[in-house]
Amino acid sequence: MLRTALSAIVRSLPASTVEAHCDGPCGVYDPASARVHAEAVLAMTKKLKALEAPASAGDHHAALNTFTRFVAVKEDEAQKTKKELLILWTDYFKPEHLATFPDLHDTFWKAAKLCSACKVHIDQGKAEELLAAVEKIHGMFWQSKGRTDAWVTAS
Repeated sequence: MLRTALSAIVRSLPASTVEAHCDGPCGVYDPASARVHAEAVLAMTKKLKALEAPASAGDHHAALNTFTRFVAVKEDEAQKTKKELLILWTDYFKPEHLATFPDLHDTFWKAAKLCSACKVHIDQGKAEELLAAVEKIHGMFWQSKGRTDAWVTAS
């Protein structure tokens, strides 16, 4: 009975509208996270391409384990890159940014597609394209804030 009465009171009260950019309305955005993940994709792709066939049948399992781990990390980092880019695209950039960056949607869409390509393939060229796309987004982001921030990679 008390629960029913309380629910009726709560339903009758007007609720205020709350605005938030994401689940945690911190307002902190930075393409640096995407850069780190994209760099990891490129690094793992290079490591995969540098792997050599096992010297003996006894080394087969160890080589397979290494290969599998490298692929898992590459795919995970590509997915993280995609997530970071999608947060920037959908939460940070606003319609008014299209006036300054008319290719904004195309840039993000192609970068997201590169993330997918890097998950599926072991293609150093695609991994390099992904890092270049993240660099372009980095430039757009900081320009939108009226600031400059040097593009610096960890590797």
